[in-house]
Amino acid sequence: MPTPPAIRGLYHFAYPCRDGEETRHFYEDILGLPLVNCMLADHVPSTGEEKPYAHMFFAMTDGSYIAFFDLGDDEMPAPSPNTPAWVQHFAMETGSVDAVLAMRQRLIDHGVEVLGLVDHHFVKSIYFFDPNGLRLEVTARTESPTYLADAASSAHAELDKWSREKAARRQAKAAG
Repeated sequence: MPTPPAIRGLYHFAYPCRDGEETRHFYEDILGLPLVNCMLADHVPSTGEEKPYAHMFFAMTDGSYIAFFDLGDDEMPAPSPNTPAWVQHFAMETGSVDAVLAMRQRLIDHGVEVLGLVDHHFVKSIYFFDPNGLRLEVTARTESPTYLADAASSAHAELDKWSREKAARRQAKAAG
């Protein structure tokens, strides 16, 4: 098999929103991510469906985007019924723990409930929900200079260990 082409980075992450203006206010006015594109369409190019929508893009300084689809139905996106709320989230990186703390205070000042500062031993993060129920994380790296290389050297072994333990739990549950 040929080597897959290199993935350069995140272009955008897309999520549904209840209301485009409410979402714009949160991401642009509160989080400081500028709205840089809003495309209006009645046709979904990838599926051929006829469905009116607005597709909005908010820019991050690294050139990536968080994007939203307003489908015009004013419905809140439904959470996954089989996944805890803390699992699915979108993490955004700042340049320092002080910037994370400043964002924490800004969110609180705007009436947003914030969890943390949580120390994950390689990043420090805050967590909160946007108006659409999407859990967000604002984080700053705090890892030691060798953390990423050390983690990469053991990642496959750790996943193998997890897979064996998971299989054993499933087997015990089935036998039990």
